[in-house]
Amino acid sequence: MAKDKTLFVCSECGGTSPKWLGKCPSCGAWNTLIEQVAGAGSGPANNRFGTQFASLAGASELATLSEIEATDVARTPTGIDELDRVLGGGIVSGGVTLIGGDPGIGKSTLLLQAVDALQHAGQNALYVTGEESGSQVALRSRRLGLDHSQVQVLAEIQLEKIIATLDATRPAIAVIDSIQTVYSDQLTSAPGSVAQVRECAAHLTRFAKTSGTAVVLVGHVTKEGALAGPRVLEHMVDTVLYFEGDTHSSFRLVRAIKNRFGAVNEIGVFAMTERGLKGVTNPSAIFLSQHAEPVPGSVVLVTLEGTRPMLVEIQALVDNGGPSPRRLSVGLDRDRLAMLLAVLHRHAGVACMDQDVFVNAVGGVRISEPAADLAVMLAITSSLRGKPMPKGFIAFGEVGLAGEVRPAPRGQERLREAAKLGFSVAVVPKANAPRKGAKEIEGLTIHAVDRIEEAMEVVRRLD
Repeated sequence: MAKDKTLFVCSECGGTSPKWLGKCPSCGAWNTLIEQVAGAGSGPANNRFGTQFASLAGASELATLSEIEATDVARTPTGIDELDRVLGGGIVSGGVTLIGGDPGIGKSTLLLQAVDALQHAGQNALYVTGEESGSQVALRSRRLGLDHSQVQVLAEIQLEKIIATLDATRPAIAVIDSIQTVYSDQLTSAPGSVAQVRECAAHLTRFAKTSGTAVVLVGHVTKEGALAGPRVLEHMVDTVLYFEGDTHSSFRLVRAIKNRFGAVNEIGVFAMTERGLKGVTNPSAIFLSQHAEPVPGSVVLVTLEGTRPMLVEIQALVDNGGPSPRRLSVGLDRDRLAMLLAVLHRHAGVACMDQDVFVNAVGGVRISEPAADLAVMLAITSSLRGKPMPKGFIAFGEVGLAGEVRPAPRGQERLREAAKLGFSVAVVPKANAPRKGAKEIEGLTIHAVDRIEEAMEVVRRLD
């Protein structure tokens, strides 16, 4: 009996190789090639979307950009304000959204609430479940208080049956929970494999574009927190959302990593309740500790998440260390912390060489923008000196290796957000201070600085 032909597929990029190699020839990743049976339609030689093109195909008609009519994308609000903010205003007809996150963080809960709200708004919705039975989905809807939900549910994992049902019903939105459980009869590999995930997502994306149905794919994540499956999955969809947050905390963040119809890095903040996920209208409140009096090592930062300015408390603890002092950060880049400590020593004369330094962003939020530099350095200095910052104090700004304080984008919006929440003293880059003749921000005293040593001097005068 002839042996089935096999090929090796990279679990990182989806590239193929006729034999096993320690290093993927496509992306260079090590030990990622997995053996699979080469079934019909798998591999570039047999795939109708491979390199074998019909030589007699006619050329397509071309159009210039100036001739193409540019119209705004129509959006359908989901009824959940925080989710609409992340999506850029709502669900787009024919758009494909991929949402990932840790198990149990609330992906299915949020999507079930969203499709129920859309159904109440007159949009036909279909929920395809591959991980749970229909009765389990119904039980969850009862727990969420959706007792009379009219959302249609399909418990199916075969791609051909799912697409046939979608083609027959033509819903306005379809949720596939999850893409790793769906398989196609055209491939012999198991559900969740690289080939199955890639092929099933491609067929669902093609159906969404041709039919106008908005498709939402739920994706599993790896131990490192990245979406499982090939990276081509993220490239072929229109929007990629990530659920963030500790499963032991009641708060969740939904962040847009990619969005062809809106801003990236936009976040939505939710609180997990007995009735599901509820949007948090004032997210700054959950990232600020409630201190009766100012404490050393605490500085409030005005960060920018997408288009939303948000206040986050930065806490630092400097303690006596041993011969190998530790530098640990939670929610901030550890390598950047080491760089800031070097700048603090060289240009501001604050030495922490023999001290353990711990920095934390309160509330489990992750801050990636460099505008947090100034707040981190002031928090470290406050903890080392044992003197708290004045009440109502905020700071933001990027700090360079030469000790200069660089401006942060949209500084005026950050200052207005701080003033709105009652903060009264701000240390900011000089370029972010209100210009002469501009309207002052009421209730906020602004100290503009050019260098880190100037910022330290301003803080000493405020003591």
